[in-house]
Amino acid sequence: MIMEFKLPELGENIESGDITNLLVSQGDGVSKGQSLFEVEAGKATMEIPSPVDGTIAILHVCVGDTVSVGQLVVEIEEGAATEALVAEKEPDPEPEPVVEEPPESEPVVEEQPEPAPVPEPPAPMPQAPVKTPKSPVAKALAVSASPKVRRLARELGVDIHLVTASGPAGFITDEDVKEFARNGLSSGSALAAPQTTRVEKMNAIRKATMNHMSHCWATIPHVTHHDTADITELESLRKRYATKAESVGAKLTMTAMLIKVISSALKVHPKFNCSIDPKKGEIIYKEFFNIGVAMDTPKGLLVPVIRDADKKNMVELALELKTLAEKAREGKIDAADLKGGTFTFTNIGIIGGAFFTPIVNSPEVAILGSGRAYWESCPDGGEKKFKLPLSLSYDHRIIDGADGARFLKWIIAAIEEPLLLSLEG
Repeated sequence: MIMEFKLPELGENIESGDITNLLVSQGDGVSKGQSLFEVEAGKATMEIPSPVDGTIAILHVCVGDTVSVGQLVVEIEEGAATEALVAEKEPDPEPEPVVEEPPESEPVVEEQPEPAPVPEPPAPMPQAPVKTPKSPVAKALAVSASPKVRRLARELGVDIHLVTASGPAGFITDEDVKEFARNGLSSGSALAAPQTTRVEKMNAIRKATMNHMSHCWATIPHVTHHDTADITELESLRKRYATKAESVGAKLTMTAMLIKVISSALKVHPKFNCSIDPKKGEIIYKEFFNIGVAMDTPKGLLVPVIRDADKKNMVELALELKTLAEKAREGKIDAADLKGGTFTFTNIGIIGGAFFTPIVNSPEVAILGSGRAYWESCPDGGEKKFKLPLSLSYDHRIIDGADGARFLKWIIAAIEEPLLLSLEG
């Protein structure tokens, strides 16, 4: 019996996903629970298991396809896996020899002499057709293309009259227009310098980022507060305890140390660890401290979450950061790793730059960003100071400017007096 397997629910508010890898082929035997394919949705990659034992009858998807929840993905012949394997082992029966019969003699047909051709009268000389110039309206009507395709041509700067049609009945398709644009033929002159374009489909992570960032920026009135912290002592402390982190396979980074500072600051300033319900006019204060850490991956931005950051020491935070970073780079991040954050930290210092405007990660109400640290000379000839640029963005609906200033001031004070924070928690 054939079972039609459709894409199951992937998570809350996730309607589709991109097929990133097929783990079976048509004709393969599969067992219940065996992974059939990998799908990327909502910034997470998931393996989808087979619901039954059987044989893959038909695969309806390819790598790169976007599949909606409930869409038919694969047809499985239930209970046929063993039979298929046995059938492969049985040799095919040898074909019986075919005895060829002698060909029958064909009757001889006498050829009749062909009659002499009758001379045809000379054809009259063709008259040159009279060319009637087309009006601009007639020229426009001569192009067969839908309004959508015409709009695409205008957006790409393509003269649709120069495009060769490949569609049925001479219709110009959107691919015809894109191909023409890729070939670098401008609407003005064929002698112009070639200008190429490249159309690339967004992956699931980029689409999720696009939609979420648009929502955050459109619904949250942002304010960004900039300041610098003296991390000379904190950097000295980091180097001093680096060996301890390395002994457990971690690397004590400034990010791990700042996460510890942030989790402590959120306890003192609970308004930065809340979310709001505008419809009900309510503030939801969270009594747990889960810090999301923005990570740059080959496929785009991911924000895995370190849960209960306040209960972990800096070495434990460094070890968990390493694990999450490896999963993010390898595309093995789980949907659960990306949920439940109460505050986000982002560090662009490894790339460069100082101050910027990080976007608040809704439904959170604040995000802290750090830039590249730099050495600053003292005007009185004293020792140089190692300075760290900090950028705090917050939701002005719930956090006032004075609140933002006090929160960042507390963080800077804790950074500059690192002995106030214990490495052991």
